[in-house]
Amino acid sequence: MEMTRGNGREDNKARKQSIKDFYATWSAEHPGKRVWNHALNADICVKFKSINETAGQASASYESTLEVFRLTEILSNAVLMKKTSPKRGDENQKPFSEILIMRHKSARLIVGRQRTTGEYVQYCVSAWDKK
Repeated sequence: MEMTRGNGREDNKARKQSIKDFYATWSAEHPGKRVWNHALNADICVKFKSINETAGQASASYESTLEVFRLTEILSNAVLMKKTSPKRGDENQKPFSEILIMRHKSARLIVGRQRTTGEYVQYCVSAWDKK
């Protein structure tokens, strides 16, 4: 798959569409929309919020977009780095009781623990910030 490396508005828009297209294919291949994570000893679910948040965040850089294309591997193998509380005032994080920061190789996976069901939900996938 050829993808733009630029940082312009059109580049980001093209990467965002690539991510959404990838998720459509991934969802068709994974009808349960979940992958077992070995470190959590639980499934991580992929929901509409997962797709929107990841498409918005990961499309900002070429490296982060590439990480999304390794979704199954990342969901399965990411290990917990830390747990934190949801950001106050962040509507997208409101349904979660806690936020888990996870890592697999060069990828960062953010997972939310659903307040009502206890499910782990993929919140965002991106490249690990090297700062």
